[in-house]
Amino acid sequence: MELVTVETAYGTVAGTRQADDLVVFRGIPYAAPPIGELRFRPPMRPEPWSGVRETITFAPMSLQPPPDAMGSIPGDPDEQSEDCLYLNIYTPACDDRSRPVMVWIHGGGFVGGSSSSALYAGDRLAEHGIVLVTVNYRLGALGWLGHPALADPDNPGAGCANWGLQDQIAALEWIAGHAGAFGGDPSRVTVFGESAGGMSVAALLATSAPHRLFQRAIIQSGAALAHGQSSAAQVAELLAAELGLGQPSRETLVSLPASELLRAQIAIGPKFETLGLPFQPVIDGGVLHQHPATAIAGGSAAGIDLLVGTNRDEWRLWLFTDPSLRELDEARLERLVRRQIENTGLSGALDPTETIEKYRKARESRGEGVTPTEVYCAVASDWSFRVPSMRLAAGHDGGLGRVFTYLFDWESPFGGGVLGACHALDLPFVFGSCSHPAISMFSGGGEDAERLSETMRRAWVSFAETGDPADERAGWPEYDPGRRATKRLGPVVEVIEAPMDDERAFLDFALGPYGELEATNAERTRMPGEAR
Repeated sequence: MELVTVETAYGTVAGTRQADDLVVFRGIPYAAPPIGELRFRPPMRPEPWSGVRETITFAPMSLQPPPDAMGSIPGDPDEQSEDCLYLNIYTPACDDRSRPVMVWIHGGGFVGGSSSSALYAGDRLAEHGIVLVTVNYRLGALGWLGHPALADPDNPGAGCANWGLQDQIAALEWIAGHAGAFGGDPSRVTVFGESAGGMSVAALLATSAPHRLFQRAIIQSGAALAHGQSSAAQVAELLAAELGLGQPSRETLVSLPASELLRAQIAIGPKFETLGLPFQPVIDGGVLHQHPATAIAGGSAAGIDLLVGTNRDEWRLWLFTDPSLRELDEARLERLVRRQIENTGLSGALDPTETIEKYRKARESRGEGVTPTEVYCAVASDWSFRVPSMRLAAGHDGGLGRVFTYLFDWESPFGGGVLGACHALDLPFVFGSCSHPAISMFSGGGEDAERLSETMRRAWVSFAETGDPADERAGWPEYDPGRRATKRLGPVVEVIEAPMDDERAFLDFALGPYGELEATNAERTRMPGEAR
């Protein structure tokens, strides 16, 4: 095993040169361990070390609940720790070539996931001539709990939440200072993420960080969301009640064992199954001053190029975790759609029966299935992922930056096709891990899958290099709200005009101007006990 050393501002690190000459560094600390008095505080710089620090194995992942069957890959590292602020680097060479840098933020609902998963192995992306960085950040209550009691009296500008988001900013700051030593160009940084990782990217676009830390962004199956302060505070108070506390307090929450916080987090989780994510970015007046949708529409990310898209059947992933959704009748379909309307803040604007009829008619016109399960998955996919993503794209359009959109419609062979082009299915295609024995059961393998993966990797890398995902072999027009040109990525790769636009227009009209209802919903209190 050949070691390759690089000098950082904190000490020397040694990575490994692989058989394909790729150099990999695993587990480089980008911040001090957020433990003890550093819990619920912005990340601090790491302590310098002497000698050579071998970075050849992954660092522990953030503390999190046990993964479900769809969230684990056999052989993935499973060590967890509150000491989790580390990153990994995949580079063709540690030279002065100044390659584009791509920074990956993993998903997992803000409560799970890790940069060490085989799903995110960086070899296949880095071989296209970029430097890839994958990042761990604090999760769950340790990363996203927000309450005025957590405000730091010595640093009031840091806010009272968004510890995980501040970790991501700290990682980007570390990368800005060190990219050149690993063969990367700090002036060509693309941050990209999926699901909660994509939502994190949207939040990053709303902070003061974008223009100095990255120039391009890719959001996969995630858009802008955030708690208002009152909603976040009630999550914290529910957690405190589970812990037997009267009210949250910094002193008590810092002194508790991390395992107790995780236990309470797991206990309250089911109470939010119908109400969205309990842990997410918070408009706390520190890192986030506005809802990301409002900030982006107002120009917070002006000048940053954006690639955004979703999978055709996002919600079908949950048909695996909740088999009862596979056999809906009309009565339960109406109840589920009514709940979706309530949770979107549209109770006064939309009727469940009218919504179901609108979706059913639109799908019939395209020759698509219209069973209650198929209609519900279409509604939930649109309302949770596709339409918010398209609204974000439209909000960033108009001179604020170049925007490109895609629709991923490769179908999973798993379970006889029940998942369709579901949530997270795009990941092995972006990272080139379709041939992994465990992953291929989900993604499908063979020449067609590898061909699509090659197309997507080239597009993502081209975007990182130039701000345009089209390479010399295929066109990809910029998005505009009139034409809505979208790249279809599936068995057929082509440009299509305004996909599923009847449904998009129906919901977009009800939601109103981008940023307004999103911001209003952040301030709504949607806690356990509300009608479901």
